[in-house]
Amino acid sequence: MPSLSRSFDARSVEWRRVTDPSVTAYRIDFEYSLLGYDLALGRLDMLLRYAPGRGHCRRHRHVASTLTLVLEGEQHLIELQPDGSTKAISRRAGDYALASPDALPHLECGGEAGGTVLLSMTAPDGILFEYFDETMRERWTLSIATYVEAWASGVPYGTAPQAA
Repeated sequence: MPSLSRSFDARSVEWRRVTDPSVTAYRIDFEYSLLGYDLALGRLDMLLRYAPGRGHCRRHRHVASTLTLVLEGEQHLIELQPDGSTKAISRRAGDYALASPDALPHLECGGEAGGTVLLSMTAPDGILFEYFDETMRERWTLSIATYVEAWASGVPYGTAPQAA
């Protein structure tokens, strides 16, 4: 498995920032750092750091099985239930969660001081996430290969819809 970082110290890993001012319902503002991956096994490990002031990542659902460990700060989710209602989930530093593949769509952000989480994902078909626009009508997926290619190019994976 290629290892890109040998440290979980948030001060010593390389970060890539993602923002998208075209999204107005919430503020997309986070950074990520790839730690390691294995394309053949469908595995990717990464750090995700939410900007202070409740910086969000894009609305999505995990297609891959995902282990989440909150390392610093907070992680807040608003999960969209099948009946149209929502469920609030809050995690603090030290909290651990394991989600099965095909999780429910959700919004995710840090707390007022931000937050940093470790994500370890397993996706036998290589697809990690399905993303949604603000209306939930437009959807696109993001694969391990897309993350790895973007990381190698030295830029964030982008904010525009991308096919896996």
